[in-house]
Amino acid sequence: MGAAGAFAFTALPAASATPSASAVVAEVYGGGGNSGATLTRDFVELGNAGSTAYDLSGYSVQYLPGTPSSGSTWQVTALTGAIAPGARYLVGEGTGSGGTTALPTTDATGSIAMSATSGTIALVSGTTALTCKTAADCAADPSIVDLTGYGTAVVREGSGPATGASNTAAVARADSLADTDDNAADFTAGTPSPVNSAGQTPGSGDGGGDGGSPTDPGTVRVHDIQGTTRLSPYAGQTVTRVPGIVTGVRSSGSLGYWIQDPTPDTDPRTSEAVFVYTGSTKPTVAAGDSVLVTGKVSEYYPSSTSQSNTEITGPTTTVLSSGNALPDAVTLDATSVPDAYIPTASGGSIESLALQPTVYAQDFYESLEGMRVTFADARVVGASDAYGELWVTVKPNENATARGGTLYSSYDQPNTGRIEVMSLDTTSTFPSANVGDELSGFTTGPLDYSTYGGYNVQATQLGTLVDKGLKQEVTRRQKKDELAVATYNVENLDALDTQEKFDRLAEGVAVNLNSPDIVALEEIQDDNGATNDGTVTAEGTLKRFTDAVRAAGGPAYKWRYISPTNNQDGGEPGGNIRQVFLFNPKRVSFTDHKGGDATTATSVVKTRKGVELTYSPGRIDPTNAAWEDSRKPLVGEFTFQGEQVFVIANHFISKGGDQPIHGRYQPPARSSETQRAAQAAEVNAFVKSLLAADKNAKAVVLGDLNDYEFSQTVTTLTADKVLKPLITTLPAAERYTYVYDGNSQTLDHILTSPAVTSFNYDVVHINAEFANQASDHDPQIVRIDLSKCRRR
Repeated sequence: MGAAGAFAFTALPAASATPSASAVVAEVYGGGGNSGATLTRDFVELGNAGSTAYDLSGYSVQYLPGTPSSGSTWQVTALTGAIAPGARYLVGEGTGSGGTTALPTTDATGSIAMSATSGTIALVSGTTALTCKTAADCAADPSIVDLTGYGTAVVREGSGPATGASNTAAVARADSLADTDDNAADFTAGTPSPVNSAGQTPGSGDGGGDGGSPTDPGTVRVHDIQGTTRLSPYAGQTVTRVPGIVTGVRSSGSLGYWIQDPTPDTDPRTSEAVFVYTGSTKPTVAAGDSVLVTGKVSEYYPSSTSQSNTEITGPTTTVLSSGNALPDAVTLDATSVPDAYIPTASGGSIESLALQPTVYAQDFYESLEGMRVTFADARVVGASDAYGELWVTVKPNENATARGGTLYSSYDQPNTGRIEVMSLDTTSTFPSANVGDELSGFTTGPLDYSTYGGYNVQATQLGTLVDKGLKQEVTRRQKKDELAVATYNVENLDALDTQEKFDRLAEGVAVNLNSPDIVALEEIQDDNGATNDGTVTAEGTLKRFTDAVRAAGGPAYKWRYISPTNNQDGGEPGGNIRQVFLFNPKRVSFTDHKGGDATTATSVVKTRKGVELTYSPGRIDPTNAAWEDSRKPLVGEFTFQGEQVFVIANHFISKGGDQPIHGRYQPPARSSETQRAAQAAEVNAFVKSLLAADKNAKAVVLGDLNDYEFSQTVTTLTADKVLKPLITTLPAAERYTYVYDGNSQTLDHILTSPAVTSFNYDVVHINAEFANQASDHDPQIVRIDLSKCRRR
């Protein structure tokens, strides 16, 4: 487009082709790395036929598919610097797996996967994505400096788009850069001929291999490798003598070291650091070494749905000097970390989106990938685990729980201040921290990414742990006329476990829960645990557990359960986990209706004596597809002080297979939710059948639902108001039973039928917030005064 910025989309009158006084799109090639291509990468070349330099600060090159759909968006690559008079400016874009020749060193880097045959390129005086999708609308946009449509592009200048683009052909202006505002007339197809601002062509400056001295840096810097998106524009290419200062060394696990360029560029989207992966070889460099690294750029994916780590692999390292000062660390705090979490892509990958580090927390962290970061005096929100990891928040006022954690209260509030902390010091013991403790002073190190938790600080300096004295809770004992019903996931308890595990779990029941009348246990395994020999009974497991409860001062509980069919209820293979009812026979009686088994459904029937179950204990529709490879609900009929109570113990299918909230697919797919919703519908239907038989029936539905109080699972379970989720009766800051990745969240629930109107409910925090856990779940309890429950 000429300097006047006018588009003509109808036939033009005869015009004299004269050089443009403005910057223009000089050449476009989208076949890089495709089949038959020589070049490995797409590019856009800009030109300046004027007599003065053309400043590109704040400009961008943008791309739109040739035939844009309603969901198509312009993709943006930011530009810096200027185009000298008579010179060219090379923008590198997406890289394919084909081709043999790298571009010369690019002046700007993006990762847009351009079409080889049809698309539109715009030179824009700004970095905000364009919104126009028609030729007329784009003609009216004053921010567009020049525009080139090629192939069958709908958005183009003049009588038609440039023709002839392919895997092996670019479209380019004449050397004069003549611009008549007609793409079809101004561009000709031919062999791609990229030129950068230094006048280099392929082979004269590719990938940093400029043939210079082995102690001189190459032409590629770390920020060029990192680019402005989550994917390196140099992925698959060899880079030569990339300079940097070693900032951290990892000598266990994934071996390697981080380098950071002490001379950053001015683009906040481009990280100045990268991990150098040394494979099975322990690194010999040390922090403070100034190095030159030659190797191949790759994107390492810790899992199929995670984001990637940009790495240099197969490295050759030259140490130039040692003892150099490390680059300054970037501070992580409530001011620097944005409140919005992550961009979305309608469920697709966000990897090609230009980073917005001032808008999204995850983009901010990605823009710092590998760089030294630091935070001070941070509160622990996820306890230390067996792998030497803990979680802190750098936003102390973000959704704080009553006991020092960070509350996860909705899908759109994942808590941006959470950050995982590990240590690169293999000689010291990792601190044992509980939620609410503090890492006092500064914690500093390279910022890494893992499939287990997302972004994390690999600490070279770890703050001092300050114990804030978090205590296990003890709930009150039920009154004489209160029926106390509890639920507790005991995390794969089997008869072969250590006595210490039995004793600690038993203390949770006898002391912390204060000996409830009924306890629904989840994850009771069979008598030989993971030994996969067909054993399904759990008598030995339950005998050891109830003996331990008695030894801890609790009652002599009796139990009821139904053994599953071998290896049909999910969980650890061979373990045969199931739900179990414990009950104190001195306070409550269990009504047995014989005949229930692994595959027979119980139901509600009316008798002359009232409503009862056909089988007690029994299972809800156990052959229904909703329960495939999952625990079937256990239903029991109890009597307390002459009042009948129905208890339904649940352990819904896990969240395994769901995409992580920090992964590359956004918003993440919660595939496991479909089956949990079906399970919830089954339980809801059963409760409706109970209430249809007796509208005043008192039912307690409880257990590990593996889903949140705001989830579709709970919405389905409570449909038509047949159940009330008691977690919602607590103050918001107390609504959690589990801590995952520093998020305090609710997975375990107690719900009651409408006739249960007089109750006292409590989540008893004894595990999830602590480094030393008997289980990963907290138990909870409801005390019901049946004498005060009104009839409807």
